Amino acid sequence: MSKRLAVSAIAAALAAALAACATPTPYQPNIPGQQTSGGYSEIRLEPNRFRVNFRGNTLTSRETVEGYLLFRAAELTVQSGYDWFTIVDRATERDARTYVEPDPFYRPWYGPGYMWWRPSWRYYGRGFGWRSWDPFWGDPFWANRVDVRTVQRFEASAEVVMGKGAKPADDPRAFDARAVVENLRPRIQYPAPR
Repeated sequence: MSKRLAVSAIAAALAAALAACATPTPYQPNIPGQQTSGGYSEIRLEPNRFRVNFRGNTLTSRETVEGYLLFRAAELTVQSGYDWFTIVDRATERDARTYVEPDPFYRPWYGPGYMWWRPSWRYYGRGFGWRSWDPFWGDPFWANRVDVRTVQRFEASAEVVMGKGAKPADDPRAFDARAVVENLRPRIQYPAPR
């Protein structure tokens, strides 16, 4: 019975480790070497001006990255003793990479056992004349045996100016920091405790 329990414990530990690898970036500081990459960072430019960044991993959506950036700006405003903030400048960068990998289950039947013989056909295409096909040069009849996937990562940044007192009513880029924190907090995913 103890052997069965040990195998179950190992399987559970492996499943937990694998699940930790495949999670979107939680709301956390961006410190190298964390369990999940990405997070927020800020730089003080003036006493009431910050540049705030949030970088997500490949599983974090653009909406989440921009929401976490806004939440961090509001949280930083309250922590600095201010009441409202204005977004002076903001940008969201998208880093997309496309990976083309061969199908791991495709195993051609030709090889050294067949003295490298492989199928080859010639056919006549109306308007094109005689053409040939062999497996090394593409496949006009069937889909190519490759897996194509595009992975994208988002990073949002904003320059934030903070102020005290009532929020300026005539500035559409101004936010009440406490209201933003209160409204976005239910959507914030914090890192799991270790």
